[in-house]
Amino acid sequence: MTTVEPSLSPEGSAPILGEVPGLFTQAVLLSRYQFRDYLRSRRFVLMMAIVAVIGALLSFVLYDFNGAGLTSSAGAFYGTLWAGGVTVVIIFAGIIFGGDAIAGEFQNKTGYFLMGLPVQRSSVYVGKYLAAFTASLVAVVFYFLILIANGAHYLGAGALPYALWESFAVALLYLLALLGSVFLFSSMFKNSLYAVLVVAVLFLFGFTVLQDLISGLVHVTPWFILTYADSIIGGVFNATCMTMVGPHTCTTPGPRGTVITTMVDNATIPEGVAIMIAYFAITAIVGLILFEREEFT
Repeated sequence: MTTVEPSLSPEGSAPILGEVPGLFTQAVLLSRYQFRDYLRSRRFVLMMAIVAVIGALLSFVLYDFNGAGLTSSAGAFYGTLWAGGVTVVIIFAGIIFGGDAIAGEFQNKTGYFLMGLPVQRSSVYVGKYLAAFTASLVAVVFYFLILIANGAHYLGAGALPYALWESFAVALLYLLALLGSVFLFSSMFKNSLYAVLVVAVLFLFGFTVLQDLISGLVHVTPWFILTYADSIIGGVFNATCMTMVGPHTCTTPGPRGTVITTMVDNATIPEGVAIMIAYFAITAIVGLILFEREEFT
């Protein structure tokens, strides 16, 4: 005789008779409820406040310095302000929404009760990842709109270079990769505080310091560090320079029509995209494996 397994009710609290949803359906349902929890939480308010403060400071500087000398071209304006600000927004979003996403399941004992339901661990992991990505995307779009509003004021409503949309797509890929790394570290710990602290230290300055040490002391290209690839977010505004391999000089538009020449040794655009994709795939899979093997007590 065929038995009927219970599945989650629409509210996710009580079982009802019926077929058990598949992995994808479970992940989507869990991500929806998790995202709803994010919207109602203080952490979401905190993240929006951080973006609002960054946007307010940016707007004040532009207003006080009459465009800060970046209004000579749309490429100079967005290449400087978008690339310089969105990486900060992404890092804070990853810390706030993903730092304790998995570790909290162990510390708060919620995972112990959740695993009593016919829910696959992989769907929990994917659902939480999708929710963290969606919440982080809201913060990124918020900053994007603030920047566009400033650009419309100083450059005109139609001054949106095609490179800005390419850079936006690269920023989303960077967000995917960073969240994959954040979830990996979160899966390593059963304490939310440790997970958040490790993620914050590594992504706020740890990887940057390590990258500089490897480049300066060992003289090895740190292609294996994720922060090495984030330069292509702004590099798409000067794609010709970002296709050159090895140390080389780059000329970029500067304030008040000037040209800035710098020596760089960053990832090329294809390299940066490949590094981000690799980080996303590897860290997401390893984090899921760790989460699958951990025991709830």
